[in-house]
Amino acid sequence: MTEQQPFDVVQQHDGWEVRRYPSHVVAETVVRGVPFEDAGNRAFRLLAGYIGGQNAARRSIEMTAPVVQSPEKIAMTAPVLQERTGEGHVVAFVLPAGITEAEAPIPTRPEVRLRTVPEQLVAVLRFSGRWTRESWERHRDELLAKVSSAGLTVRGEPRFARFNPPFTPWFLRHNEVQVEVEPAA
Repeated sequence: MTEQQPFDVVQQHDGWEVRRYPSHVVAETVVRGVPFEDAGNRAFRLLAGYIGGQNAARRSIEMTAPVVQSPEKIAMTAPVLQERTGEGHVVAFVLPAGITEAEAPIPTRPEVRLRTVPEQLVAVLRFSGRWTRESWERHRDELLAKVSSAGLTVRGEPRFARFNPPFTPWFLRHNEVQVEVEPAA
């Protein structure tokens, strides 16, 4: 069983929820010149290599879920999942809970970087299905409308989170659209 990133549910709404994610470390890479649907697969090889022992310590790290994708324009302090810009996608593996950036093995490939993501409040919409741009955009728009209707303020760009390997049948896949929101005043 793959470890899943820990979180606490703060609010439950009709079809979506708000979660608090603790600070965590990601190994991430930027993929340029490929469509949304291919970014995760292209990045997977580099990131899987890192957690498989292609690092300065030659140490394997357990795989966790989700794999996240964000637009490249996301600020370094913002969360990273799958999102897109005209240029590229940032794709990240969340490292297991308890690993700090200082303790994580140093990547040997310059395309892989480590980053600590601070604690976040995140609105989440879960869905199943194929990893297509159309599906992502439809669910992203649905989540943003629900967040706005609930009076929450969005911080940053929505991101795409995948929890299953590519060989999982599309109708069994656990996917999420996530977007950081401001804590209530």
